[in-house]
Amino acid sequence: MSTSRAHDGPDDDAPPRGAPGRTSLRDLADATPAHRDRYVDLLRAAAILTVVLGHWLVSAVTVEDGRLDGVNVLDELSWTHPLTWLFQVMPVVFLVGGYANAASWATHRRRGGTAPAWVLARALRLLRPAVIFLAALVGGYAVALAAGVDPVVVRRSVWAAGLSLWFLVVYLAVVSLAPLLLAWHARQGLVGTLPLVGVVAAGDAARVLTGSDDAAAASYLLAWVAMHQLGAAWRDGTLTRTRAPAVTLAAGGLLTAVVLTAWGPYGVTMVGAAPPPDLTNTAPPTLALLALAAGQTGVLLLLRPVADRWLTRRRVWIGVVAVNGVAFTLYLWHMVPVVVAGAALVATGLFPEPAVGSAQWWWLRPPWFAVLAVLLAAIVAVAGRSERRSAPSAGETPSARVVGAGVVACVGGLAGLGFGGTDGVLPTVAGVPAAELGLVAGGFALLSWAGRRAQ
Repeated sequence: MSTSRAHDGPDDDAPPRGAPGRTSLRDLADATPAHRDRYVDLLRAAAILTVVLGHWLVSAVTVEDGRLDGVNVLDELSWTHPLTWLFQVMPVVFLVGGYANAASWATHRRRGGTAPAWVLARALRLLRPAVIFLAALVGGYAVALAAGVDPVVVRRSVWAAGLSLWFLVVYLAVVSLAPLLLAWHARQGLVGTLPLVGVVAAGDAARVLTGSDDAAAASYLLAWVAMHQLGAAWRDGTLTRTRAPAVTLAAGGLLTAVVLTAWGPYGVTMVGAAPPPDLTNTAPPTLALLALAAGQTGVLLLLRPVADRWLTRRRVWIGVVAVNGVAFTLYLWHMVPVVVAGAALVATGLFPEPAVGSAQWWWLRPPWFAVLAVLLAAIVAVAGRSERRSAPSAGETPSARVVGAGVVACVGGLAGLGFGGTDGVLPTVAGVPAAELGLVAGGFALLSWAGRRAQ
C-alpha cells in the first residue's frame, strides 16, 4: 500500500477554495498542488454527503392531530438497523480531521507558529458559518411565533433543524486540544489511544451497572478523540507502511463489532436510539461504535489504490472540490429543508403522507429528496459564502487565555444547544435559550477580537 501524502500549505486542513465569483471550480481543481492528498478530501466529501442522505432517509415528516410532527424511520422499521453500519460515517469525519490537523499543525510549527494562533484560526473557520446558522434559527423562531405558529411545533422544528450542532461542540473541543493531542501521539503513537478506549469501555460497563447514560459522559469526547488520533497515525505513516495494519483494523474491527452487537449489551443500530435494554451506540459513543470505526478505517485504507486512480479523472476531482468548498455549510443546514418542506408541503396537504415504510412512502422518497436538494442548494448558494472566507493567519501570537476563554464559552453554549433538546439546559427568555446563545455570541466576539488584534 502506498504511504500517505501529506497536505502541505498555509491552510492544510481546509479544502481547496477561492474567492466567490472570482475563481471557478475548474480553476481551483486544476490549481491543486501535486502533493495534496486527494483521498482525504474525497473521504470528507463522501462522509458529509452520506450524513445528509442518511438524515433525509430516516426523517419522516408527519401530521398528528393537525400538528406538524415527525418520526424516526429507525424507530418504525427495525430491519433498517443493520444498514446504519453503512451510514454511520462520523468516525470517518474525525479520522479525516485527525489527518488534516496533524498535517496543518506540522506546517504551522515549521513556520514558527504557536498553538493559540493555530487554534484561533481553526475555531473562527468553524464558528463563522455556525454563528450565521444560529442567527437564522433564532430569527426563524421569532418570525414563526409572531405569525402565530404553535410554539410546540416551532420548538420542535428549530431543534430538528439544529440537530447537527452536537458535532460542532465535540469537533471544536477536539480541534482546540489538537496541539496537545498531537504532541501526545508523537510520544506514544497508537499506544496512546488505548487509555481512551479503556475509558469508553469503562463507561459502557458503568451504564450497564447503573442504568444511567450519565456514567459514560466522558465518552462523548474521548471516543472521538480516539478517532482523531487514528487519523494522526494514518498521516505519519503508521497505518500505511504495509498492508498489515489496514487488514488488522478491517478484520478485527468489524469482527469485534459483530460480536459485541450479537452477544454483548450493544444495539445493532449505529445511528439513533437502540431498543431497550440494548445500549445506544451514539449517545454516548460505545466500544461497539469504536470497533465499527476501526473496521471502517481499515476498509478505507485498503480501498485507497482504487480511489486514487478514480481521483485522477478531472470531473471527479472537480466534484470533490465543489463539495468540500461548502462541506460544513451542507452539514449545518441540511435539516432546514426538511422543516421548510414539511411545513409548506406536508402540513398543507400538498405532498402526500402515506404510512411510513409503505410501498407508496418509498416510491415518494425520490421526489421528496429532489425537493430537499433544491432547497438545500438554494441555501448553500447564499450561506456557503461565509465558509469560503478563509480564516486570517495571525501575524502576532494571540493571548492563550483569551483564545481559551473564547473557545470554552462557545463550547459551553453550543453544548447546551446541541445536547439540551428542544428547551436547552439553561433558562429561556420567551422560549429562546438566551444564556446559551449569549455564551456563543460572547465567545465568538472574544475570538474575533483576538483575531483582529493579532493581525
